[in-house]
Amino acid sequence: MTPQSDEDEVWRQIVASFNETAEDASAEQPWPDRENVTEEPDAGEDDGASGDAAPGDGIRDDDGTGDGTGEMRASAPADDHYIPPAPPPLPHGDTLSRLSWLALFGGPAYLLLAALLQWPMDGWIVFAAVAAFIAGFVILVVRMGDGPPADSGWDDGAVV
Repeated sequence: MTPQSDEDEVWRQIVASFNETAEDASAEQPWPDRENVTEEPDAGEDDGASGDAAPGDGIRDDDGTGDGTGEMRASAPADDHYIPPAPPPLPHGDTLSRLSWLALFGGPAYLLLAALLQWPMDGWIVFAAVAAFIAGFVILVVRMGDGPPADSGWDDGAVV
């Protein structure tokens, strides 16, 4: 037999035994029995049917009396929710960057609006809108500050 035919035979056996079930699953477990997961009810779930809740233990009545006459509900999950802090305010930016953003979006927006409303567009209006778009883009890219910080010194770190 050739190595290729051995491999083909192994694949045929794998395909033939695909839908078979193991006779003794516990004998073939690759992990210890103590790691098997059993389904247990969650300790935090309480359907209110046990009746062993005492007043003041995190469960209260809907009517607020705590005497057990109203429907009980758990108040602890509501207290455990994460409330993120308020986000910091957005940076205001200087006048040049605001004008650059206006030119970047304003030029194409004007051309689109003029085309939809069929306004007459002279050559200089189209040129000004395209020039505003290009100028806004260039100013924003130049001001990105992609270089190293000014206080980083002469060493730029490891170069790979």
